[in-house]
Amino acid sequence: MKYLATLLLLCSISIGFAQKTDGPYLSVSTKDAVIPLKSSFTEVEISGTIAHVKLTQVYQNKGNLPLEATYVFPLSTQAAVHNMQMKIGDRIIKAKIFEKQEAKKVYETAVKEGKRAAKLDQNRPNVFQMNVGNIMADDEITITIFYTELLVPTHGSYQFVAPAVVGPRFIGESAQKEEAFNMPYMPKGSADSFKYDLKVSLNAGMIIQNINSPSHQINVKYPNPKTANIFLSKSNVNPGNRDFILDYNLRGNKIQSGLLLYEHEGENFFALQMEPTKNINYKDIPAREYLFIVDVSGSMNGYPLEVSKELMRNLLCDLRATDTFNVQLFASSSTIFSPNAVESNEQNIEAAIRFLSEGQGGGGTELLSALKEAYKLPRKDPNSARSMVVVTDGYVNIEKEAFQLINSNLDQANVFTFGIGSSVNRYLIEGMAKVSQSESFIATSPAEAVEVAKAFKNYIETPLLTQVKLKTKGFEIYDMAPSSIPDVFAARPVLVYGKYHGKPEGTILITGYQGKKKFKQEFKVSASNLSDKNKALPYLWARKKIEELDDYNVLFYNDVKDEVIALGLKYNLLSKYTSFVAVDETIVNKDGVIKSVKQPLPMPENVNNAAVGAEAEFFKKAAYKKSYTTTITEKLVSTDKRKIKMEFNAQYATLVTKHLQHYKSLRIKFNAEGQITSLETLENGQWVYAQDLLIEFHRIPTKAFSVNSAITLTLNR
Repeated sequence: MKYLATLLLLCSISIGFAQKTDGPYLSVSTKDAVIPLKSSFTEVEISGTIAHVKLTQVYQNKGNLPLEATYVFPLSTQAAVHNMQMKIGDRIIKAKIFEKQEAKKVYETAVKEGKRAAKLDQNRPNVFQMNVGNIMADDEITITIFYTELLVPTHGSYQFVAPAVVGPRFIGESAQKEEAFNMPYMPKGSADSFKYDLKVSLNAGMIIQNINSPSHQINVKYPNPKTANIFLSKSNVNPGNRDFILDYNLRGNKIQSGLLLYEHEGENFFALQMEPTKNINYKDIPAREYLFIVDVSGSMNGYPLEVSKELMRNLLCDLRATDTFNVQLFASSSTIFSPNAVESNEQNIEAAIRFLSEGQGGGGTELLSALKEAYKLPRKDPNSARSMVVVTDGYVNIEKEAFQLINSNLDQANVFTFGIGSSVNRYLIEGMAKVSQSESFIATSPAEAVEVAKAFKNYIETPLLTQVKLKTKGFEIYDMAPSSIPDVFAARPVLVYGKYHGKPEGTILITGYQGKKKFKQEFKVSASNLSDKNKALPYLWARKKIEELDDYNVLFYNDVKDEVIALGLKYNLLSKYTSFVAVDETIVNKDGVIKSVKQPLPMPENVNNAAVGAEAEFFKKAAYKKSYTTTITEKLVSTDKRKIKMEFNAQYATLVTKHLQHYKSLRIKFNAEGQITSLETLENGQWVYAQDLLIEFHRIPTKAFSVNSAITLTLNR
């Protein structure tokens, strides 16, 4: 991320954490450090296609001073969070929903008055922040969050994802600094700082087969052929440092389709899920130009980049002879494979694969700059359609800006996205594709990279269901969400929520086109499932309305905010503008003294320490070592200096950290091509040429700096 680091904060003068010395354990850490989050336990009940999730977080204080804990964690982008409660001893306090600023006042007033309180905010549709105030010495406070989501199958397969960790975000392209992305991280491979567990109860209503988890080792028990209980195996190492992914099929790859109904307090809700249309391959697929935009920033260094390269090898080899392509690698800046798109012949594909293989992870994730540069690239054929394929972990905080940029260039290219890694930013990955009305894919391993490349090939060879219309006869519907049905990938069902007046009778007719062929399907409302078991429908409908209004909407108006607030308050739903607050009225901290601490987050699996930079402090559990400062001798503008420091740290930080344990200062000279020409150590006030160190540094592949000039760096311990 910005000001890339490995184990220590780099490019920073201060040796303290952002919390300085206020926290009892997060400033200068000791063996007696107190971790506020004791455990996180996720219980999932899947009934048919609806998942009901109960997330229980236990906070503790083993220190002597009252704490206020901050914990940033992810949930599904589709999660409709509808309830929260706080338990202290035997007392259970049900949280209330407030407008966000009002919630802040209620929470802060309660904490100031010495009362235990908890507040849950949504920062992004997939990023949430919990604050728990006045955790007294030896306290245990249990917070339980309830949410629901609808599982939508693809190619007849169902997938449930329980995100586990918010990956470190690069904020260099954002004008604002966000607390949620200024959190401490544990070093790569560190043991989880809290206990993480999960279990799933699956009642599919049909015979279940092929249950597996690509992310975790699981144990599965089958009470009967239509139900299953899934538990995490004890053999998992650090299970909380990656998203939990559960895949399963129903017998014969059937899916749960049809109409669900729920009636409650004068409002009637429906959810229609129409089975995907049959695959009809195009006989004559038009030639396309593909621009592959591949993230090679610091957070992609190592394993994620290797997965990306495996994905790209498969994507390139699947191109048709009539297609053309180009490749753009980006981090702090971009590198283009060819000035113009090239033909998809064997020679060009082999050259592109070699180009990819030379890509090294390092630098910030400047996605907006990369997209802007991509839109400027000339087309080989002005009349051909262009598709941009973005490959990234999505560790940025400029999601809305990216959506706006894509929306403004819909006439230039459609955008497909591939999320790479164990805990990708699904809001960005899914959102970029949604805005472009295309498709997103996730690959967590080389094996999955092969599979998603096949899925992409299938996608472009199969016509979408387009011009989709919904009509009713004898069934009065309103407040449909989405308000209009977008084009649908042939492997996905049509999904619509809404409300209805009167009795559940009449018919629903879905029409559209698949390629040049007309499509029509009719549903009899009287054959639908009207049940109290569908009580999640109001939450799911309201969540879909909020998604349509705000999540991916690039144009923002105050009336949209007001409408989202109204939906949140009416349906008891967490949103960007509504928050939950629970207050225990017992006064336990009369003098009001409190220490604020941040829960350190696990580094996502396979993400290197270089992903964490100056905006997100690095938490070292056992001991804290001073960071080093970097000085550039040449007179350069501040932005160029910043780029050089980031690029240098991405390449050499581990070696610098190692040798500054023995020397007070290092001085390294580079030529304009990025080659080290001299390396000296400061000994007894004299600079001494260090041949052995120079040889060691030369073992790292040379990579020219974005600023094309000779430079001298002085590194001081």
